[in-house]
Amino acid sequence: MNVRDLDIGDTVYAAITITDDGSIPGGQEGEILAEAGTRGVITMIGHVEEQPERSVFLVRFEDKDMNLGNPVGCWVEDLMVEPRLVN
Repeated sequence: MNVRDLDIGDTVYAAITITDDGSIPGGQEGEILAEAGTRGVITMIGHVEEQPERSVFLVRFEDKDMNLGNPVGCWVEDLMVEPRLVN
């Protein structure tokens, strides 16, 4: 399955460590929002107005206590469908 095929409510994983790029109100630029491999759930899917072919996913990632955090905007390349196995 491909990230582009996912829908609201589907589980995804952070493909990379996702940080605040300064666009989150009240956030701090550079703050880690989700470590690579963190599980999350898609809560909304939209498109960039200037680039309608580019999807943006709002994802709520789990914290260490498995509570869902605030929604984070992610690009397709920020997400993966299956967790990476760590040996």
